[in-house]
Amino acid sequence: MEETPEAAAGAPPAEADARSAAVRAPGAVPGAKPRITITYCTRCNWLLRAAWMAQELLSTFGEDLGEVALVPASGGAFSITVGAETVWERVRDGGFPDVKALKQRVRDRLDPSRDLGHIDRP
Repeated sequence: MEETPEAAAGAPPAEADARSAAVRAPGAVPGAKPRITITYCTRCNWLLRAAWMAQELLSTFGEDLGEVALVPASGGAFSITVGAETVWERVRDGGFPDVKALKQRVRDRLDPSRDLGHIDRP
């Protein structure tokens, strides 16, 4: 029987299996933390914008997220998904989100009752 990398690293088998399942099917594992995917166009040089938005989401939602993934694409693509739901798409939504709008849309999917502090103030 071949040893998994998680088992070789000393992770408990159940924990290793849960991590592997989460990687295979993001958002499909009951009780798993959500995965945010930011797809950005490499030809448009939107990597820094995508990385900045990822940093903002991680700073705000930190331990409530399973991961934030940056996915290179082309053709002017820029979208942000939470699990399987697209919360922002550049063409559909008319450009790029400001941080306030992005955090509110992500919050509305993760925990609608969560207060975002000054971001929620008029």
